Amino acid sequence: MSRLLAAITLILSIALTIVVTIACSVPIILAGIIKLLLPIPVVWRSVSAFCNLMMYCWCSGLALLLHLNPWLKWDVEGLEGLSKKNWYLLICNHHSWADIVVLCVLFRKHIPMNKYFLKQQLAWVPFIGLACWALDMPFMRRYSRSYLIRHPERRGKDVETTRLSCEKFRKHPTTIVNFVEGSRFTEEKRLQTRSPYQHLLPPKAAGIAMALNVLGSQFDKLMNVTLCYPENDRTPFFDMLSGKLTRIVVRVDLVPIAEELHGDYVNDKNFKRAFQLWLNTLWAEKDKQIEAIKAEFSR
Repeated sequence: MSRLLAAITLILSIALTIVVTIACSVPIILAGIIKLLLPIPVVWRSVSAFCNLMMYCWCSGLALLLHLNPWLKWDVEGLEGLSKKNWYLLICNHHSWADIVVLCVLFRKHIPMNKYFLKQQLAWVPFIGLACWALDMPFMRRYSRSYLIRHPERRGKDVETTRLSCEKFRKHPTTIVNFVEGSRFTEEKRLQTRSPYQHLLPPKAAGIAMALNVLGSQFDKLMNVTLCYPENDRTPFFDMLSGKLTRIVVRVDLVPIAEELHGDYVNDKNFKRAFQLWLNTLWAEKDKQIEAIKAEFSR
């Protein structure tokens, strides 16, 4: 009976996700085309507001998906003091596709709509890719070290993409989200990257350094978010869709953005080293936090 219930929930969840995604992304795409054809500030602002409203509807649809699971429990700390009128830079560990659902559902009523740093490959996903383009989300194309040696002219292109995208967010409150590990965590990737952490991959600093450099003091706070699925660590996204996800743990730490974090990451080597040290220290603390959460719920 439990397997049958899980199968039915999985089918309903997938169907609901597809329907909600199409229903919300098509109007966003059409609005994006209008914004492209009529690059007038008043039109741009109106279209952007409409796109954010449709994204809110999408997030609410995902919330309905989670309500299909009556056994799911949320363990959240740190939502106090958040406001939709502020600018935030949100950094988070990345364990699963479930992370995006959690961030969208949890924060939709507390902060401006999330703008994600996305991999270039996602631009080709039907509906989602075009909708993210219309929402002005930056697509990042990361190059390997060996590729950059052969094509040095490509060096810094992803950083330039970040700069141009962040310029668009000056006019209205925005939450910029960056999974700074650059990829979802797996034990295999942890070993490949020789990560010094037990539950995290090494963080990549360039994206958030450029965001801080462009928007500077416009950011009210840095949101350091830690996600954990202590009872469904192996396949949280599949368990979410099939109604077997039992607990989502979220810890939010609002970090003041000191003046020392505003600098030229590309050309200033001293600033680059200091920024990487700051981020690595933050990541070491996050790793200990995840270890403590897992230990608490494994008793």
